[in-house]
Amino acid sequence: MTDDTDSTEAVVSLQEALRGELKDPMGEVYTDADALFSAAKLPVIAVGDIVTYHLIEADHRPDVALIDGQTKRSAIEDHVQEAIDEGVFGREVEVVNAAAGLSATLLSALSTAVDAADDGASTIIVVDGEEDLATLPAIAAAPSGASVVYGQPDEGMVLVACDDEVKARVTDLFDRMDGDTERLWDLLGG
Repeated sequence: MTDDTDSTEAVVSLQEALRGELKDPMGEVYTDADALFSAAKLPVIAVGDIVTYHLIEADHRPDVALIDGQTKRSAIEDHVQEAIDEGVFGREVEVVNAAAGLSATLLSALSTAVDAADDGASTIIVVDGEEDLATLPAIAAAPSGASVVYGQPDEGMVLVACDDEVKARVTDLFDRMDGDTERLWDLLGG
């Protein structure tokens, strides 16, 4: 018997009817990493290779980053991968996550990484599969007042202030997804 936290199957998945609700940015869009980081509150959780790259290049390593080696469904360029691979993060975790879903391994790794950030540790989570939906559990797992940054294709980087309003929006989305939301919250630490 395998441990629940090792499961790579989706705990919850996004059905087609909810996709439209994720199109609009959940925060302010920035094109300058310095300006974004000046407005961000710690800890900073970055979702996506290009966002992570831009923050690192501006000397603002996020506390937690989730990457999948892809941008707009294509492999990232070598210089982006090299910048992220430069030993910037104290810890690296590999997880498996399918498209349009959130696996137990991703949710557990994210929860652990956010907890470790409270102690000053930095973590990069390398996703075998897709990290596109990881913004939602990142917001849910982040402490109140923290920042989540993700990419808005062809627009820039979205800075999400993790306040009660945005956390309630994420909770509502989770409640309407297919799957086991109770298990999702257990894996995210409550």
